[in-house]
Amino acid sequence: MSRRNKNPFFTNLEVIDAGAKGKSVAKAPDGKVIFLPNAVPGDVVDIQTFKKRKAYYEGQAVTFHKRSEKRTQPVCKHYGVCGGCKWQDLAYEHQLYYKQKEVENNLTRLGHIQLPEVTPISASEKQYFYRNKMEFSFSDSRWLTREEIESGEDLGNKNALGFHIPKMWDKILDITHCHLQEDPSNALRNNIKQFAIENDLEFFNTRQQSGLLRTLMIRTSSTGEIMVLIQFFKEDKKKRELLLDFIAAEFPQVTSLLYVINGKPNDTIYDQEVICYKGQDHIFEEMEGLRFKINAKSFYQTNSAQAYELYKITRDFAGLKGNELVYDLYTGTGTIAQFIAKQAKKVIGVEAVPEAIEAAKENAQLNTIENVEFYVGDMKTVFNETFINQHGSPDVIITDPPRDGMHKDVVQQILNIAPQKVVYVSCNSATQARDLALMNDLYKVTQMQPVDMFPQTYHVENVVLLERRN
Repeated sequence: MSRRNKNPFFTNLEVIDAGAKGKSVAKAPDGKVIFLPNAVPGDVVDIQTFKKRKAYYEGQAVTFHKRSEKRTQPVCKHYGVCGGCKWQDLAYEHQLYYKQKEVENNLTRLGHIQLPEVTPISASEKQYFYRNKMEFSFSDSRWLTREEIESGEDLGNKNALGFHIPKMWDKILDITHCHLQEDPSNALRNNIKQFAIENDLEFFNTRQQSGLLRTLMIRTSSTGEIMVLIQFFKEDKKKRELLLDFIAAEFPQVTSLLYVINGKPNDTIYDQEVICYKGQDHIFEEMEGLRFKINAKSFYQTNSAQAYELYKITRDFAGLKGNELVYDLYTGTGTIAQFIAKQAKKVIGVEAVPEAIEAAKENAQLNTIENVEFYVGDMKTVFNETFINQHGSPDVIITDPPRDGMHKDVVQQILNIAPQKVVYVSCNSATQARDLALMNDLYKVTQMQPVDMFPQTYHVENVVLLERRN
C-alpha cells in the first residue's frame, strides 16, 4: 500500500465479488472491503481510494493487471459515460449469478430468513431493446468529454438530447444510439433533435430556466402502438406546431402524439395537463387477452415480457382455487389484481395514487372483470381494522410495495390479519428482507423466485411466498 492524494493506494488486488448497487468488491490488506464502480469480479487491479469509512473504502481501479474472464465487450458507444447499463461489461450469465446472490445474501444476512431451495433466477429473453418507455432531456449545453475539451477544436453547437450524467442534474449526455428501446426510438430521437437544430428551436437550459424544448418521452407497446410526448417549457404555437407536424409526417406509425407546456422549475408532468395533438391520448398493452390502457402518466412495468413472467410467478405462488378473497396492496393500476382475478372469488386493490386507481377501474371495466374493487388511500392509514371489517378478512395478500418496502404499520396489520398466504413482490431485496424479518415468527418463506427485469443493470425483482407457520 502507498498513498496518493492522502488516500490509500493499493496494488495488485483481485476483485472478488459484486456488491450492492452494482459496485464490485475487493479486499484491502487491512481487511476492509473496497467498493469499485469500474471493475468486475476476476479483475486484478491497482486501486486509488477516495473515501475511507470505519468498515470500508470507496475507490477506483486505475490500472488493470489482469482482465476477468467474466468480462464481455460493451455494445454501446456511450458506455462508461452514460449512467445506465452499468453492467454491460459483465457477461449476462454472470449478471444473473450476482443478482441472485445478492437477493439470497440480503434475505439470509439482513433478514436472517431460512430460505427454501431457490429456483434459478428468471432470465430476460431480451438482453437489449427490452424497455417500453424512455425519457430524454433537451439541453443547450451538452456534456463534453475530456478529449473534446482538450482538443481545442470548434465543437459546433452544443445542443443535446439524451440522458443526465450521474449526479449532475444540469448535465445532459447527447445520445446517438441507445440499446434499450426498439425502433423507431433511436430514429425518433435523432430526427427530432436534427429538425429542432435546423429550425432554431431552442433547447432547454436548466440553470437559466430558458429555452423551448424540455423533454421527450417515447412509449411503445407489444400491440405495436407508439406514444410520443414533447414537453415544452413555454407556449410558442408556431414552433410547437412546426415540430409536432414534422413528427406526425415523418413517423406516421406514432399513434399517440402528445405535448405538455410546463413552466415549472422541475420537469415532472404528473401535475400538468397533457394535450393530445394527434391520434389517441393513450396506447394499449396486452397480456393473456387482457388489455391495459396506458396514458402519459400511467405506471406500467417497463419490461413488458418480463412483467408477464413476474405476474405468472405471483399467480402461481398464490395458488388460488377460485374461492379466495385476495387483497392486492400497492396495486398501482391494478395489473396484478386483474391478472389473477379469474382464479379468485374477489380481489381488493389498494393504492395511494388516485390517478392509478382511476386507471385500474377503467381497465377492469374494459376487460369486463367484475370481481375486482379498487380503493385509494395512504396504505398505512386506509389498510386498517375498519377496512378489513368492511371488506372481509383476506385468504391471501399480495403486496408489491415501492423500493422503500412496507411501512411497519402495514406489516403489523398483515400480522394482525394473519392470512394463510402472503406473496411479497419486491424491487429491493434489502427492504424486503427487513420486512420479512418482522414477519418471521408467524410466517415461513416456502418459495422464492428472483426475476431479472433490467438486463445490463444491477436491479433485480424478487418474489417470495410466505405461508403461516403451524
